[in-house]
Amino acid sequence: MNDLRLKAYGVAVAVFALDRLTKWLIDTHVSFTDTYRILPGFFDIVHSQNRGVAFGLFNDGASNWSTGLLSLFALAAVLVIGALLWNAGRLDRLSQLGLSLILGGAAGNLFDRIVWGRVTDFLELYIGDYHWPTFNVADSAIVIGSSLLLFELLRAKRQAANVP
Repeated sequence: MNDLRLKAYGVAVAVFALDRLTKWLIDTHVSFTDTYRILPGFFDIVHSQNRGVAFGLFNDGASNWSTGLLSLFALAAVLVIGALLWNAGRLDRLSQLGLSLILGGAAGNLFDRIVWGRVTDFLELYIGDYHWPTFNVADSAIVIGSSLLLFELLRAKRQAANVP
């Protein structure tokens, strides 16, 4: 049981550390006017700031009270997911991994929001004139973790439906 907890929290810490490292690199080495074309026509590295939620939602209208409210929701999510992972032995592997990724990503963005009142984003995907909102490692971990949880939820229902 403790071994499963260690692995689950270890994944979350690794995501948090990778998120912090990449944001530090962007904050210290990429100006707001720089664009690094990684895959022309599809993927760039840029530097942007986000006071809203994931993928820039509510970024334009974010104020100090909304930043505080977002921080409270994120803190609640971190605490709830941390508690769920405490009982990692009761979860299947995909759920453990999904929750660990979400915990690390949520903690990474929560850290930024509490310390600086904003989140650094730098990964930009686009095709032609359509641009996906700029995101970061923490956002990616949250989306991948949520996808794993959804997949596990749907898989469990399909297996249960086949039981005679």
